[in-house]
Order: sequence, then structure tokens, then C-alpha cells
Amino acid sequence: MTMTKETSSDLVIERIINAPRELVWKAWTEPEHIMRWRGPKDFTTPVFRVDLRVGGESYSCMRSPDSKDYCGKGIYLEIVPFERLIMTDSFADKSGNIVPASYYGMSGDFPLEMRITLLLKEHDGQTKLTLRHSGIPAGEEREGARQGWNESLDKLDWYLEKEKSTMSA
Repeated sequence: MTMTKETSSDLVIERIINAPRELVWKAWTEPEHIMRWRGPKDFTTPVFRVDLRVGGESYSCMRSPDSKDYCGKGIYLEIVPFERLIMTDSFADKSGNIVPASYYGMSGDFPLEMRITLLLKEHDGQTKLTLRHSGIPAGEEREGARQGWNESLDKLDWYLEKEKSTMSA
């Protein structure tokens, strides 16, 4: 199923990643890899915890260039290794409690819970990645999220290019 159309609450990004699907999967599911690429340009991710099982949680904190932390929490809803990952996505405080987007100075139009769907497909030795982030308000907030995800995926491309020889599938 190709998911390329955006609805009023969905952000969809498709990319061809120059790495085998198994490596892309590892980069999305193992904290030691996620922490190296997740977040917009000039952001770092000093904290990322994963309990990769249906019902398990992920928790992360991204740090902006001015040292402000933005934390998030999710629950894994569906896991099909190397193919699909579906999880909730919420803003959180440093203790892992779900908070509204306004906690971080964003619009109150964000729902408390959004959803991220990641699809990975083989594509001539590379990986076609489709990311659907549902629930982001249209307008400036969605465009900011699109920019952030694209910058993060640029970092993923760079990281995997550098790490392909050392990461084993």
C-alpha cells in the first residue's frame, strides 16, 4: 500500500535510503544508533530508551542548539521486523509524563497523542522509507515538523553511509 496523500492531520515523507532495509531497521530500533541521527539539524538526542515490543514504550529527549530539551514518549502498537513500525507519539516532560505541546511553547492544536507509522521496503539494494506522522496540525506546525523530519532523515542518510561497514545486519 502506498501512502503518499496527506490528510488534514498527516505529514507523509518518502525517501530512498542508501542502505539495506535491515540496517535502516536497526537505526530506527536500537538506541545506540537512534541517538546518533534522530532530531533536526544541529539537535542532539542524548536520551533514547526503547522497549521494542507491542505495548512497550520509547522515551527520548532531543536537545536544541541552545540546550533546551524536548522530550517525547510513545507506545509501540505494531512491530513487523524490517517492514513496519507503528507507535503513538506524545510530548513528555523529563519524567516521562505526557504533556501538551504548549509545555514546549507550541500551539495548543496538537493532540496529546499522535501516531508515527514507518514502512520499509526493499528497493534495488536500498530502502524505500515511508514515514507518516498523524495528528500534526496543518500550517506552520506541520511545516516545522516536515523540516525537522527531513533534517533528521538527512542525518540518518549520513549516519548509515558512514556506518554501513561497521553495522552488521
